[in-house]
Amino acid sequence: MAAEDVVAGLVADLAAESAVVDALVAGLTEEGWALATPAEGWTVAHQIAHLAWTDDWTLLAARDPEGFRAAIGSWTSTENPAEDPVEDPVEDPVEAGAREGAAAAPAVLLERWRAGREAVAAALTAAPADERLPWFGPPMKPASMATARLMETWAHGQDVADALGLAREPTDRLRHIAHLALRTLGFAFALHGLPVPEQPVRLELTAPDGGLWTFGPAGATDVVAGPALDLCLLVTQRRHRDDLALTATGPVATAWLPLAQVFAGPPGKGREASGPSS
Repeated sequence: MAAEDVVAGLVADLAAESAVVDALVAGLTEEGWALATPAEGWTVAHQIAHLAWTDDWTLLAARDPEGFRAAIGSWTSTENPAEDPVEDPVEDPVEAGAREGAAAAPAVLLERWRAGREAVAAALTAAPADERLPWFGPPMKPASMATARLMETWAHGQDVADALGLAREPTDRLRHIAHLALRTLGFAFALHGLPVPEQPVRLELTAPDGGLWTFGPAGATDVVAGPALDLCLLVTQRRHRDDLALTATGPVATAWLPLAQVFAGPPGKGREASGPSS
């Protein structure tokens, strides 16, 4: 399949995933938008605001890579904080973006997100398929960028669904997140200051339709197995491993699961185990 067709398919899946989350919030009252989600300090509005904020940065990366790099560079002080401590440190841009976006009226925020994700779809489709776009983590080609946006949309949509007490039907789009999980295995180890394993890992996952998805070499002795949904919940850090039906065979697979992270940035806090039911 041509690279352009791969991007087009991913962009279509991103649109479908976005539509699912849109349907969760479109009919909410102001009280619904203000509901707390499992992410500490974040309401439903914060979750959608974060998606809109990240779309803004995606557009900048696709349309003006140098502008993106300059903007990111402005976040880092050139002064030595040990010699010149800052009394009022700058707020984390991610937190600031979510807070500022969530302050808007729900209808305004929803329209911002809708317009932004349409613009992202157009920008990623138009970008040269082999061009590496700058990002907060390693640079990514448009296909990888679309996959990352799909992953994040699904993950933050999970937070929204949890806040609303709703269960979403898993879809074949989880395949993209599972694939991303394996591709970022080395990244997860490096985030924790650990050497990137040379031993390959294989995923053997039960798909939403009951079929089998496999990723990684067939002869690998390190294997992670279980429901694809559970792996996606783990690597997006939406559930604790103790609450998931995943098994790990081999030292690398066993060490990876507690560290697994598919999103850019520092190691996430993850979620607490639910514990035994009363």
